[in-house]
Amino acid sequence: MTILCVRFQLPPMYEAALPGLLGLLEEFTPVVEALPPDGALADLRGAERYFGRDALDLAPVIRVRALARYGVDCLIGAGTGPLLARTALGDARPGVPGVVPADGAREFLAGKPVTALPGVGPATARVLGEYGLDTLGRVAAAPLSTLQRLIGAKAGRDLRESAGGVDRGRVVPGTLSRSLAVEHSFTRDELDPVRHRRALLSAAGDLGARLRAEEQVCRTLTLTVRYADRSTTVRSRTPREPTAHSADLTRTAYDLYAALALQRARVRSVVLRAEALIPAGQASHQLTFDPVDEKSRRVEEVADRVRAKFGPRAVLPGTLAA
Repeated sequence: MTILCVRFQLPPMYEAALPGLLGLLEEFTPVVEALPPDGALADLRGAERYFGRDALDLAPVIRVRALARYGVDCLIGAGTGPLLARTALGDARPGVPGVVPADGAREFLAGKPVTALPGVGPATARVLGEYGLDTLGRVAAAPLSTLQRLIGAKAGRDLRESAGGVDRGRVVPGTLSRSLAVEHSFTRDELDPVRHRRALLSAAGDLGARLRAEEQVCRTLTLTVRYADRSTTVRSRTPREPTAHSADLTRTAYDLYAALALQRARVRSVVLRAEALIPAGQASHQLTFDPVDEKSRRVEEVADRVRAKFGPRAVLPGTLAA
């Protein structure tokens, strides 16, 4: 095992600790890739030679340091590649890493549902399930032409390789980009799409208010949906222009959610993340001559002043106030 996937169990709205936790991993290896909002990949090939210890022996050291310095526990998955390490994370428990055996990756994956593989969302799983391809073992044994007909040429080829334990990925080191995130956790696993959209409306409003307060705009919006089985789906989209306008963020969030095509998905939480931030003064806004848009922005300015004086819940969309 040379690749570790580490998911820090950060409390909601505590993402500010993530850069420091990434620095902790960089004490072992410079090859660290951030997986916002709460995870990272680390390639420990050099660390194994330097410390004279296997990556699985270093995993408990990483956990103890995260607990001692930040009071944050973590789950750790280990594999020979990034995809396998992320998949192994599903079997991890605090203090017990999940491991994909180097010589038995195909057998390890065979009995798992297709959603256990990172990047396979509910919509893809539903299409495959309609043809009996509900486990990774069945996907790996299916004819390539069948998979490509169902989900596309490249996606079908990549999925078949991954289901067979082939991991061609690599850890790409890089700094954590400046971002802001808002998370909404449901009191119980939520099936109702109306409540999902209300959560997105609330998160987009809060995110827009934070961006405007910091005089920032975002160029990319990312939606993370966490499900009852601890799996996640992450999708990103670039708005037409850099924005901190709550209505634009809401529309983009709704589009991301609609693209998931969820049907009776048991959602545990949703996270909206504004990424690739730049100062608002450096962004341009295309004039639309739309009186509705102009009015919406003026109302937003007034609402921001009211919230600054009377609190963040002083002004709410009617849907959320009901």
